[in-house]
Amino acid sequence: MSHGFTKVREMEITEMATKAIVYRHDKTGARVLSMINDDENKVFGISFRTPPEDSTGIAHILEHSVLCGSDKFPVKEPFVELLKGSLQTFLNALTFPDKTCYPVASANVQDFYNLVDVYLDAVFYPRLTENTLKQEGWHYELDGKDKDMTYKGVVFNEMKGAYSSPDSLLYEHSQQSLFPDITYGLDSGGDPAIIPELTFEQFMTFHRDHYHPSNGYAFFYGDDNPEKRLEVLDAVFSKFDPIDVTSTRIPLQDRFSEAKTVRKGYPASDRLAKGMFTVNWLLAETADANLNLALHVLEHILVGLPSSPLKKALMDSNLGDDLAGVGLEADMRQMFFSVGLKGMHPSNAIKVESIIFHTIKELIENGIDARDIEAAINSVEFSLRENNTGSYPRGLSLMFQALSTWIYDDEEEGDPLRLLPFEEPLNNIKGWVANGDKIFEELLARLFLHNSHRTTVLLEPDHKMARKQSKVESDRLAAAKAGMSAEQVAAVMADAEELNRLQAAPDSPEALASIPRLAVADLSRENRIIPTEVRESEGRELLYHDLPTNGIGYLDFGFDLSCVPENLLPYMGVFGRAMLESGTAKRDYVDLSQRIACTSGGIWTQPFSSPVRDSQDAASRLFIRTKATGDKLAPTLEILTEILTSATLDNKERISRIVSEARARAEQRLVPSGHMVVATRLRARTHIGHAMEEAMSGLTNLNFLRHLEQRIEEDFQSVVQDLEQLRTLVIARNNLIINATMDGATFTPIEAEIGSVVASLPESEATVVARAIPNLPTREGLAIPAQVNYVGKGCNVAEHGFNFTGAAQVVNKLIRTGYLWEKVRVQGGAYGAFCLMDRMAGSMSFVSYRDPNVADTVAAFDAVAEYLDTFDVAGDELEKAVIGAIGEIDTYQLPDAKGFTALVRHLTDQDDAFLQTIREDALNATEADFRAFAEAMRINAKHGSICVLGDSLAMENAGLDLDIRQVL
Repeated sequence: MSHGFTKVREMEITEMATKAIVYRHDKTGARVLSMINDDENKVFGISFRTPPEDSTGIAHILEHSVLCGSDKFPVKEPFVELLKGSLQTFLNALTFPDKTCYPVASANVQDFYNLVDVYLDAVFYPRLTENTLKQEGWHYELDGKDKDMTYKGVVFNEMKGAYSSPDSLLYEHSQQSLFPDITYGLDSGGDPAIIPELTFEQFMTFHRDHYHPSNGYAFFYGDDNPEKRLEVLDAVFSKFDPIDVTSTRIPLQDRFSEAKTVRKGYPASDRLAKGMFTVNWLLAETADANLNLALHVLEHILVGLPSSPLKKALMDSNLGDDLAGVGLEADMRQMFFSVGLKGMHPSNAIKVESIIFHTIKELIENGIDARDIEAAINSVEFSLRENNTGSYPRGLSLMFQALSTWIYDDEEEGDPLRLLPFEEPLNNIKGWVANGDKIFEELLARLFLHNSHRTTVLLEPDHKMARKQSKVESDRLAAAKAGMSAEQVAAVMADAEELNRLQAAPDSPEALASIPRLAVADLSRENRIIPTEVRESEGRELLYHDLPTNGIGYLDFGFDLSCVPENLLPYMGVFGRAMLESGTAKRDYVDLSQRIACTSGGIWTQPFSSPVRDSQDAASRLFIRTKATGDKLAPTLEILTEILTSATLDNKERISRIVSEARARAEQRLVPSGHMVVATRLRARTHIGHAMEEAMSGLTNLNFLRHLEQRIEEDFQSVVQDLEQLRTLVIARNNLIINATMDGATFTPIEAEIGSVVASLPESEATVVARAIPNLPTREGLAIPAQVNYVGKGCNVAEHGFNFTGAAQVVNKLIRTGYLWEKVRVQGGAYGAFCLMDRMAGSMSFVSYRDPNVADTVAAFDAVAEYLDTFDVAGDELEKAVIGAIGEIDTYQLPDAKGFTALVRHLTDQDDAFLQTIREDALNATEADFRAFAEAMRINAKHGSICVLGDSLAMENAGLDLDIRQVL
């Protein structure tokens, strides 16, 4: 017994250096998983089972809504106040098909418990009103009794964006086809056509029945006091009486007796005539650790590498552009597998299905290549041991993994620890393979070939769908308005006006003071220094970062691109992949891919370009990056040497496949990542470094890839000549910088091996190419078949006399989390908006995300100067902005990310002294800095270029005189 909890289970997870304790709250039955270790990046999460009964998006809308004020913290947006003034390393909420999670993370213990306090009050004591539902979910908007009525709401527009993405639709239809009878057959995010059916009564009932400790799963991770965790939770949980939550349990989907077929459309422009197709299998329950891990290995065997047998068979068919489907989905009660092709003619669906089953039968009958099994096991094991979660806290990944077995048991106690210890199932799988057991062939036969619970989903382009959807919506709104009395129409207008008034009204100082936070005095005055030692390797610069990497070595080989002519620059992504995925003089690409996966944690390429500080020059590199355990670094470097010195660049089939995949993926990114497309496009106008970035990864690159596909068919030899010229120019010793991140015991034995790689490279006589900023339209409209828009405006303010200081980061923080959040998101209904300040180039830009507006958003961007001129930068607001800015400066990073960050800083001339100046400027920011920053906003309002990606009709009606062209 401890603080009202009973210990259910305790386990030492040695592979994670973690003690895990499971508790149950005596009064309410709430469950707790407490993970104790020495990770300073502490994580807390409170999660609930929230299976919806329809596709109104009720769980998703509620996820947004509970963060809009609570009893203890009665401000409009506690979530935003935390974003403004916290050192958080993660702060968000997430809706899944069957659960809703509220995780936070911070490396500062006081800040961490401040976040915990606000989140616990938010979920259990939210101030939910009809206006909350209207703002975050949906409401009628009417600007005049004779005007057309529209829908507005943050989630409504977010999901309009999701339903504009063919990949999102394919995932939803594939999942729903397998689970027609249970919650997974619905859209927990919300179908825009169904969201307006959600009532306030349903909204409140859902919260009452689901957001209760009896239905709660609390998670702690890190180096904070484990006793305090329970004390904090009991103080909240003990105020509740237990309730029956059996209705929130997730049932199993009954098995099909025969396969099913689904055909759906997706909104496409006239230029798109290609479909997407998947075959989907319902597999088994998630909770069996041996089966779960074996299926992850099997996924890698089938599709994990360019040479994997199922991926290779599909891509070699030339029936499509890229692989479709998510592979293995293991975050729900029952796992499923989905695979197919995108960018294919719909009439070829039966051929694609035939290839999939023919390949599976061959693997069962002839056996899986032992090298494919070895490569898959090594890759999965490396990933488990590295535990590299990128920018996400490690604890967050473990929380989601724990939930995947914790919430699904029909018994009283689910077990969150079934999948976390991986040594035993990993050793079991290795042992079975070593013993000659055909475990993966058996899984293919039982769960794939002879599994009748299977669906095929064909997604076909519908060139009229977007307009049909728009007409259905407008007809529905017109009918709703026609059915209203004059008094009801007036009430709609009054309600919308009142909502706008409430959204615009500031929080009281007393309410804002309720949000707990640190003080500026609590912040460190000194920047965190990444250890960097500048060495030489065969005459080339080598940066060494002595950091604890758990025996893994991270190496980056950066080749200078300043010598690459403009016409060859867009090749860089294709060239990098061709070096790795086309084979070498010694081996074909299948053998090479297997060898890489058997030996290392991967080898990959990354084109990079950025402005250099206080310079018109660009730091541009093609990075070839790799990672491996210390004992395998030497053989990994042998592979790298082989690639750098003898990669095959004249394999037409492989080059064609790489280009088609790259083009398809670039097109796919346009809808879900439209804000980054716009931001990259705007930045390209401001500095050579960003212009190079746009050429290698932006819309310019997409146009290049489309043209390159034609050239490969019509004149492949000229393409080979270009690639060979790039190799001569780029892959050269005198172009090279090396970056090594690992502990000393790992680095010392391989330092000479690094030198051998350098020594194997030729010298180049290439010279620096003169470049110019591209002449892009200043009012650009990029049309795609989407129901929402991505709106941007930006320019180089330094060219007009404005210079950034570190204090600008503080002002920028306030603009993003204050003005833009309220104007563009809350009042405008967009899902998000960003102010992107680039102190290296002296530029800035505004960008919105999944935005129903165009002209109104540009007007909101232009009004930022007035906001800064008149905003009352009170002591609290200023202090919050300073704290938030320092939190961004001190972003938590894993060791490999620290090493790469140090390399980028070195290349762009951001030394420790400069970074310390930025920090001091931020810490010492004053009201005068806010007023001064308004000048940059005025410059942007007057001189900024506009770029909009979205619906052509919305752009035409915006009145912005945009130069509109169809890009998808």
